[in-house]
Amino acid sequence: MSRLTDLIAQAKARDVQLGLELEREFKVLSSRRSFGLNFERHRPENFELPGRPIRKGDKVRILPPRGSVAGGDPRIWKIVGLNRDDKSRIARLDLIGSTEPVKAVADVHDLVVVAEFRDHIFPGLVSTGKIEGGGDKPFHTVINGENFHVLEALTFTHRC
Repeated sequence: MSRLTDLIAQAKARDVQLGLELEREFKVLSSRRSFGLNFERHRPENFELPGRPIRKGDKVRILPPRGSVAGGDPRIWKIVGLNRDDKSRIARLDLIGSTEPVKAVADVHDLVVVAEFRDHIFPGLVSTGKIEGGGDKPFHTVINGENFHVLEALTFTHRC
């Protein structure tokens, strides 16, 4: 469904009337009774990866000013270049999904890397400590992350 909602948004950006008609028909079809394991109806997920280093080609979101209670910019940008200023690194950004080119610049400290659900990420597991039961008893591991990506990471450490 996420790919379909992306295509409808692209169609709406190019031809508003066609996009609205497609969206109306999609809503009719999606309002039918749900089945299967996933009963949620929502747009595709994207999530922030705080602490991940900023690199050219990354998808990012511009954070609100520090100390602000206002919501941040929900749009997703692509880093097309990085420059060093006297005191900081400046990123040149292009807006993703825009019909017309929209460019911006931002300090790297004001950006956070964003991954969409269909993006492959290669998470690294970082140990924050452990509590041992004593002797040769096994210890428990707590993994904090998005379900899909945590399960994907476990395929590297455990047999299927």
